[in-house]
Amino acid sequence: MQTPLVLTVIGKDRHGLVELVAQIIVNHKGNWLESRMCRLGGEFAGILRIEVPSENEKRLADALNKLAESGITVVIRKDQSDKVDVPSIIANLEVVGQDRPGIIYQISNTLAKYYVNVEELTTEYKSAPMSGENLFMARARLRIPASIDINHLREELEKIGNDLMVDTILEPDL
Repeated sequence: MQTPLVLTVIGKDRHGLVELVAQIIVNHKGNWLESRMCRLGGEFAGILRIEVPSENEKRLADALNKLAESGITVVIRKDQSDKVDVPSIIANLEVVGQDRPGIIYQISNTLAKYYVNVEELTTEYKSAPMSGENLFMARARLRIPASIDINHLREELEKIGNDLMVDTILEPDL
């Protein structure tokens, strides 16, 4: 029987870090299913979902926890995926504008009020090409309950965008 696990990995960025984690997983007959990983600052962080034969779960956990000796922290959780299918719409949100504190808080606060699940969020901070101003960009993949009027949600997000002087674009994922 296979045991599904979700792992978070963080450590000082260096070559071979992903290979080291992958080697431990394969050595315990695990299967790497999906992941999101990136370098931020001098750190490397990732979240991944794997399956491992149940009889190897403890040995895998022990091997991954030993990585702490080399400065890599791994947190292991059983995959407790909800199997409840709530009718929903997948949509993409993009936010772009001059950087200022509170953008993500105000956007996420509104999404929470509408029971919207943020499935993926990517943000960037960089200089605008022409002006050199600090530019904030966010992209999110959202799961919106089908009972929510997406046009009303779009209007609410646009109000926040106007207050913060950022552009917000919410479109269903086709």
